[in-house]
Amino acid sequence: MSTTLLRRKRVVLPALATVAALAVGGTVWAASADDVSGDERDRVAAAATKAAGGGEAVEVERSDDRGEAYEVEVRTDGREVEVTLDEDLKPVAEDRDDDRGDGPDADDRVLTDAERAAAGRAALAAVGGGTVLDVDPSDDPGAAYEAEVRDARGVEWDLDLDASFAVVAQHADR
Repeated sequence: MSTTLLRRKRVVLPALATVAALAVGGTVWAASADDVSGDERDRVAAAATKAAGGGEAVEVERSDDRGEAYEVEVRTDGREVEVTLDEDLKPVAEDRDDDRGDGPDADDRVLTDAERAAAGRAALAAVGGGTVLDVDPSDDPGAAYEAEVRDARGVEWDLDLDASFAVVAQHADR
């Protein structure tokens, strides 16, 4: 091998390794950016566990929804409680899975492609177009579907739709 080729390998290979390491690190950081850790996690977990009436906080994340600061999954006696807290660690919302072993919750069902498409079209029509980011089943009273869309201006919207795909609630994420 020529000296020039060896010199290139000595420069290119470490550079490629550095780029790969940065890419992996960036992906890990982005995936965990919403996670809460340390003393902050302990305080948030304690407030959520108290609001849920006991149990163990198994997941603590920051929320990007208006009026919400944290979303905490608390497990109590084999059941899950999603507790949402504001900046002052006061409960904003609570969603209890009603899983007593007698069947799946409404939000555990699998949507058909036709349901996803119809809910997406209705959500896009409600905000004037854009991109569908997610469509899921809902277990909220009066809502069969939850859709998340980004409108043409880049604003993200959360929408609740009933079983006939009519929008029953919507708000922009701020």
